[in-house]
Amino acid sequence: MNNAIRTNTGLRILLAGFFLSVLLTACAEVPLTKRQGLRLVPQSELLQMSFQQYDKVLKESKLSNHTEKAQTVKRVGQKVAVAAEQFLNDSGLSSDLNNYKWDFNLIEDDKTVNAWCMPGGKVAVYTGILPYTQDENGLAVVIAHEVAHAIANHGNERMSQGLLVQMGGLAFSVALKDQPQKTTNLYLMAYGLGANVGILLPYSRLHETEADHIGLMIMARAGYDPNGAVTFWERMNAKAGSRPPEFLSTHPAPDTRIADIKTFIPEAMPYYHKAP
Repeated sequence: MNNAIRTNTGLRILLAGFFLSVLLTACAEVPLTKRQGLRLVPQSELLQMSFQQYDKVLKESKLSNHTEKAQTVKRVGQKVAVAAEQFLNDSGLSSDLNNYKWDFNLIEDDKTVNAWCMPGGKVAVYTGILPYTQDENGLAVVIAHEVAHAIANHGNERMSQGLLVQMGGLAFSVALKDQPQKTTNLYLMAYGLGANVGILLPYSRLHETEADHIGLMIMARAGYDPNGAVTFWERMNAKAGSRPPEFLSTHPAPDTRIADIKTFIPEAMPYYHKAP
């Protein structure tokens, strides 16, 4: 092997080692499941983007003028928020509490069966999902599930994967400066607002299971019966048809999902019984 080949091989090994070390240091633990998740985007930068995009969505959307339904979303949301903060505190993540400035809004759009939670606790529920939730307990399933995605930093994982695959591993701040529209679209896709850009990055099976698991713990702490998650997903499955709505993250929730939820319920029930 000549010197040039040795040099190139050595350089590739060094670069691969450096890249691996960056990925390892960019991982953080998901509460409850203890899984290590990739987080390349600093929380401060995500929060700034979140607040900007949330204000933009609210300005461009029609908020529901149905006072009772809108107030129900806010009431359930606030109870879930308190429970989520209890969950974070009990998980040793009290330092994260300062990142949340909770807000809950109902957007008037009967064709959109969706809900999402941006970093910092910015939550939107679309009227199209209300026939599936049916009552406050069903609504708590949805909101707690979306809040769980935020607590587990699933959106950051999807953003990080997108930066690696689509933008060559650029830092978020550099990508936003050099390719603002592409980076903004990546953010919107990562956090479930894919209808705005024509595509939605699907949550993985693992992310969905984690959000179901954490969401059950949160809704139980908020005083909502975790068994309601089973009936909610049964309704979603029954009505999804051949083209599942956005809330199913581009793939229908299979029977195994409901089976998984049933295994989590006994863990959640003590919190439900202790809830005020």
